[in-house]
Amino acid sequence: MNTIDDDPLPVVPRSPELMRPDDTGLLVVDVQTRLIAVQADGERVVWNARRLLDGAKILGVHAAATEQYPEKLGSTVPKLAERLPSTAVSKLAFSCGVCDEIFTLWRAAGIHRVLVCGIETHVCVQQTVLDLLAARFQVVVAADAVSSRLRIDNEIALRRMEASGALLTTTEAALFEWCGKAGTEMFKAISELAKETCPV
Repeated sequence: MNTIDDDPLPVVPRSPELMRPDDTGLLVVDVQTRLIAVQADGERVVWNARRLLDGAKILGVHAAATEQYPEKLGSTVPKLAERLPSTAVSKLAFSCGVCDEIFTLWRAAGIHRVLVCGIETHVCVQQTVLDLLAARFQVVVAADAVSSRLRIDNEIALRRMEASGALLTTTEAALFEWCGKAGTEMFKAISELAKETCPV
C-alpha cells in the first residue's frame, strides 16, 4: 500500500515496448564512404543516422558503429564519424553480431534492445538484426535510416525482419520515444532535430 510520501502508481503504466535511453543501444551499420554513394536513399540515411546520433548524445543513449572491410569500402562518412563516441568497429562478417566488444559492453550496461540503422538493408542490416533477435535482444529498425542499392531489396528485407520479430519505427518516432516527455531542455533539443527538413 502506498504511503503519502510514495509516488502514486500510474493508472496506465509505461509500456515495456517503448524504448528508453537507459535500455537501448543505437547501432549504426556500415555507413561508409564507398557504400553510401551507391545507395538508393544514401543521403536520407546519412541525414537520419546523424539525427539519431545527435539525439543519442542529448539523451544519453549508448551508440556504436561498424565498418565492413574498411580497407576496400572506406571509413564511416565524416558527418557521422565525428559524432561517434568511439571508433567504429571493423569487421569482415556481414553481421555485426561478431562485434563482441559492442554487445558485451551493452549487456553489462543493462541494454536489452537495439535500434539499428545503416546499410545495406538486405545484407549487413538484415543479418545483424536476425542475429540480435537470436541473441534475445529486442530489435527496432529505423526504416527511414536504412537503404539498399535497389529499393526492392530494401522493401523485402524490412518485411522479412518484421516477420522475424523486429519492430519497425522511424527516426522521429525513435527520438521522441527516447525523450518521453515535453517541457525539458532535452525535449527542446530533440524538437529542433525533428524540425529539420530532409535534404532529399
